Amino acid sequence: MDMRRPKRRKVLIIKLGITETIGNKVNWKGVSLGDILRTTVLLHLFKKDKVTWLTTKEGRPLLTNNPYINRIEVYNPRTVSKLMRKRFDVVINLDKEEDVLRLADSIKTSKKYGFRPNPQTGRTEAYVRALEALATSEDPILRSKMKDCWDKVLYDIVGARWNGEGYILGYKPKTKEIYDIGFNIHVNKRWKNKAWAFSNWRRLEKLIGNKYSISYQKSLNNIHRYIDWINSCRLLITNDSLGLHLALALKKKIIALFGPTSQKEIYFGNSGVALTPLSNLKCIPCFLTHCKYATRCIDTIKPEIVYENIKRLLGEDKRTFKSA
Repeated sequence: MDMRRPKRRKVLIIKLGITETIGNKVNWKGVSLGDILRTTVLLHLFKKDKVTWLTTKEGRPLLTNNPYINRIEVYNPRTVSKLMRKRFDVVINLDKEEDVLRLADSIKTSKKYGFRPNPQTGRTEAYVRALEALATSEDPILRSKMKDCWDKVLYDIVGARWNGEGYILGYKPKTKEIYDIGFNIHVNKRWKNKAWAFSNWRRLEKLIGNKYSISYQKSLNNIHRYIDWINSCRLLITNDSLGLHLALALKKKIIALFGPTSQKEIYFGNSGVALTPLSNLKCIPCFLTHCKYATRCIDTIKPEIVYENIKRLLGEDKRTFKSA
């Protein structure tokens, strides 16, 4: 009988966040941290392996202290040169920028998943299991018809079965719950179309009155402080943004507001509820960063509806914590 331990595979995950896994726009100026966090669901598959994660300097703090990442590499010419000399058992590339595609394609490995470059044009192609993900990222109509959440799509890309696994966050918050409700009002600058109008937040605050304590979103300049703030809230009301994914990772109660993007892509489990625009709007989800109509779809979500869901999730108890 062979009593030797199974060999730990060397795994390379490439997720910089300059493109989204289901999205085709390259954006070096604004890294999608939410997309990086979502990708951590794959780490459940490699808990016994040696994982190297290639990301950006912006993404590194989000991955720090993750128990299933052995090494975090920041994308730069020196790192690229080093990785090209190494061999991995598994390479998963989920970014689509041309230089990143070429890097992933050049690394020696026995198994590759995700995206690769066309040898003639350099444009994005997909390994077999990622064909559907690539097709939906290039066609908003196909994406709007997606039935599976993002987590399952990622598992499909690597040929695994998803069983409800969630994100894995390495940073451990230093705060305790001191507010009933957090208002997560900001979105990525590129995605202003996702933001619920500030007048709606103010209206909701008036409806709440003194019944529950409220805290408005803190600065995004430090990701760990941002996580600490979310952790200090019992319930997070949020746009479709990084805060939503962090709240899911922290297993918070959540009310998520969706407009131009699809709530079907997010796996909520028992964490909360997704509120969507009026059903008679045929243009949603459009996945457009700017709305071409006078009234944006997300602003058809009424503060009164949000308030009713607050009472359902928190109960009718008077405020339990201090006011911000």
